[in-house]
Amino acid sequence: MASSTVALLAVSLLAASAMSGGGGVRAQPLVPAVISFGDSTIDVGNNNYLPRAVFKADYAPYGENFVRQEPTGRFSDGKIVTDITAETLGFESYAPPYLSPQASGKNLLIGANFASAASSYYDDTAAVYDAITLTQQLKYYKEYQSKLAAVAGRAKARSILTGALYVVSTGTGDFLQNYYHNASLSRRYNVDQYCDLLVGILSNFASELYKLGARRIGVTSMPPLGCLPASIRLYGEGRDACVARLNRDAETFNWKLNATVKALKGQHADLKMAIFDIYTPLRKLAEAPAEQGFADARGTCCRTGTAKTRVYLCNPTTGGTCRNASSYVFFDGVHPSEAANLFMAESMVEAGIELVT
Repeated sequence: MASSTVALLAVSLLAASAMSGGGGVRAQPLVPAVISFGDSTIDVGNNNYLPRAVFKADYAPYGENFVRQEPTGRFSDGKIVTDITAETLGFESYAPPYLSPQASGKNLLIGANFASAASSYYDDTAAVYDAITLTQQLKYYKEYQSKLAAVAGRAKARSILTGALYVVSTGTGDFLQNYYHNASLSRRYNVDQYCDLLVGILSNFASELYKLGARRIGVTSMPPLGCLPASIRLYGEGRDACVARLNRDAETFNWKLNATVKALKGQHADLKMAIFDIYTPLRKLAEAPAEQGFADARGTCCRTGTAKTRVYLCNPTTGGTCRNASSYVFFDGVHPSEAANLFMAESMVEAGIELVT
């Protein structure tokens, strides 16, 4: 099972950390902090504090398998991949959503989460849904740096920021919530040009993070867009199969992302940067769920809506869910279940080893 593999990796990494730190001393996390930027894939509650945000996960059944079985703003039944990654790295708690009251004092020492559901590489996409744009997330990060220095002192803050793991996970909305139904945008750019635009934004964003002290950056790949239940429903033309055209778009982006990350690493000898591949494991789950112990990769555990943006999320007016979320690959129309996130986290942890060692 994927969860046992992740656990084995965690034990191995933490054992190495304990050995390097001396016998008898409790192992410290492998990095001092985790700092996250992106969209609903890693939003841990920032959109709860945005009154006009279109996408929120602040209602049941979201969080039904999380701590206290309550919704927190995570778009899943339980843990998301960054939660699992943080645990693997040795953290006992998660970096708070930056807009929450918890993002203060000593809580800032382990990082902060700036992600916002419906945010994207392209700021125009986020603006349509009143999400925190990537540009604004970077401004919040600069603000966080000042707050951290006030709590920890400048020298320690600088050490935390340099040693932290930075995670960037976004881009799905640039296609699903913008390009595919925005005629003016698709006329202006073909898919190849649009992917160039997006990876160009990522390159500039990563370069800014580097200037601000980041030295360990992990960026997620585009998922298999055509295998998301909402995509099959919207673009599958009645067929119960992954939409090949959309998956090809994701592959085009991922090819360009690989080239961009390679170029960035070539520009900065002290930059560790890796791609967290979620395309491969999620497509494997979507196309052959039974091989990994899942029963359903086409349906969703919760009942989704039928109109406009609700096709992506659990319907708040019909709280029905499946009996066992761990048997479903997808919890709602676009977001994986905790069980699927555990499977994908294996890939993230393996790629992340080069960032933290």
